[in-house]
Amino acid sequence: MAEGSRAGSLAFGQVVIGPPGSGKTTYCHAMRDFLSRIGRSVAVVNLDPANEALPWPCALDIAELVTLPDVMGSLGLGPNGGLIYCMEYLEANADWLRDRLQGLRGHYVLFDCPGQVELYTHHDALKNVFAQLAKWNFRLAAVHLVDSHYCTDPGKFISVLCTSLSTMLHVELPHVNVLSKMDLIEQYGKLAFNLDYYTEVLDLSYLVDHLASDPFFRNFRRLNEKLVEVIEDYSLVSFVPLNVQDKQSMRQVMQAVDKANGYSFGDQEHRSLEALMSAAVGADFHFSSTLAVQEKYVQSQDKAVEEEVMDL
Repeated sequence: MAEGSRAGSLAFGQVVIGPPGSGKTTYCHAMRDFLSRIGRSVAVVNLDPANEALPWPCALDIAELVTLPDVMGSLGLGPNGGLIYCMEYLEANADWLRDRLQGLRGHYVLFDCPGQVELYTHHDALKNVFAQLAKWNFRLAAVHLVDSHYCTDPGKFISVLCTSLSTMLHVELPHVNVLSKMDLIEQYGKLAFNLDYYTEVLDLSYLVDHLASDPFFRNFRRLNEKLVEVIEDYSLVSFVPLNVQDKQSMRQVMQAVDKANGYSFGDQEHRSLEALMSAAVGADFHFSSTLAVQEKYVQSQDKAVEEEVMDL
């Protein structure tokens, strides 16, 4: 029997990727709760063998197959080499994953993935696991989380753009880039440009000019110009802002992912979604875009300036 037919009907889901500390596990469980409240049957699958003490229960945990501490202890590998070995071991034991996922048919699945960047930019093990999931009739979108504090540093933001582009090209899945922890962005410092400049990745020459004002980066202006040209030539990278505590923000991300993986929801879920949003923000709810997040950020900055003036 062919692998596709053995897998059964179509299943939809997300593979949640991104560097360590970007909020992947928090996102998975916040999105699970959000989707559950609008009527979807959701399951979280932990594919991170370094997650020893999960704060929430998962429907499936890779720890049943392999764990990073065991690999490091038995093979004498460091954290990075151990994670790569774990993903290669998962790829080699794809039958284990397929058998466990059979019990989750009918669920919308959130795959919480490891935080090692190399796994998404040039190593093939996890990419091949995603390809296997596609053969088993999973329709997935990659949700790439990036901590929003990188927006406050132009040099780091260019680096994030390059990493995001490399990930999109390597993983080969429909892709949604997300700026996470937007509720904390005001703590990171003032942005050089409006928030939509970063989410829409507008004319990056302004970012290069801003970097040139720093004596350290002035010597690397030509390099930064070439990196920016690569990013703009592909014209693939943009971001959706996310605050997991804000239902409007969660809805924005959900709609972007649903569009990416082809998920279409029925009238019942639509009614549940409208009821949830109306309860959250009032009956006259209208979809909130980046402008709403920007407004909150600007208000926070204005308040901080007022406090400084009062202190004087």
